[in-house]
Amino acid sequence: MVELTDSVVVVTGAASGMGRSMALEFAGEGASVVVVDVDDDGIERVVAKIDDDGGEAIGVHGDVTDPDSVEGVVDRAVDEYGTVDVLINNAGILDDYAPVGETSLEQWNAVIGVNLDGVFMLTKAALPKLLEGDEEGVVINTASIAGKVAGGGGAAYTSSKHGVIGFTKQLSHDYGPEIRANAICPGAIETGMTEELIDAGEIEPMVAETPAGRHAQSEEVAAVALFLASDEASFVHGSAVDVDGGWLVD
Repeated sequence: MVELTDSVVVVTGAASGMGRSMALEFAGEGASVVVVDVDDDGIERVVAKIDDDGGEAIGVHGDVTDPDSVEGVVDRAVDEYGTVDVLINNAGILDDYAPVGETSLEQWNAVIGVNLDGVFMLTKAALPKLLEGDEEGVVINTASIAGKVAGGGGAAYTSSKHGVIGFTKQLSHDYGPEIRANAICPGAIETGMTEELIDAGEIEPMVAETPAGRHAQSEEVAAVALFLASDEASFVHGSAVDVDGGWLVD
């Protein structure tokens, strides 16, 4: 089983939002964190925060839609820390709730490229290291409630997140017990990516009807990721864990 202390954790989409919170959370537990994003300024801020808090991290510019960039992320992690113990595929983009008839092929390809193709490519690139040695590798994929039901996004986003959950299950099936793979399905989370939707009131009526009756903070999702990577979750394989305030309870 992976010990979080002294483990090597790669987090994509880590310059802001849930990814930033995950990077900080794991660094606070003693992990060496590889902070991956296309936002170089954001990467620097997160790495500086981890350094200031006494943690260990490096920043890597990584575009999950670019195969060469993906390979470079894994190479940099291995060059710096020797391996990859935990991979968190968190990078993602929205589609403005566009229905099928209003979704262009360009938008479809962009959303699928980041949200699903990127998960596949980085997982495949990191697979040899995740399988290496006697310890169990861990993969955590950020899906969404839109990966379980319609209405949590548009056509491209919903399709991509359904795909992430399917990929997670297949990964668990193919490589368990050497790799423990799970997905997280957030509901309404206050992040920079969802700020405009929240400000516009587009999801407020649905949130008000959930048992929690509020949005979540990104730190609450990071806490679930930390649990799924820990030995306490050693019997949790191939699951898609809702962090939605009860959004899907009915």
